Amino acid sequence: MKKLHIITYLLVTIGGLNWLLQGALGWDISRFLGGPTALVSRIIYILVGVSAILELVAHKKACKSCDVK
Repeated sequence: MKKLHIITYLLVTIGGLNWLLQGALGWDISRFLGGPTALVSRIIYILVGVSAILELVAHKKACKSCDVK
């Protein structure tokens, strides 16, 4: 489960940085992967989205800061 958490955390971070670059500079990482409609870009967008959902569901269990007793 820890490996899944690390992978999802990295993908969510990549997605967040992509949104930062898009909002601040108008620059999208998917341009290097063939554009936002390319299959590779779409797969990455799907993986980032699924990772965000998994992080939302599993966050409390994996987060040491949320484990206040």
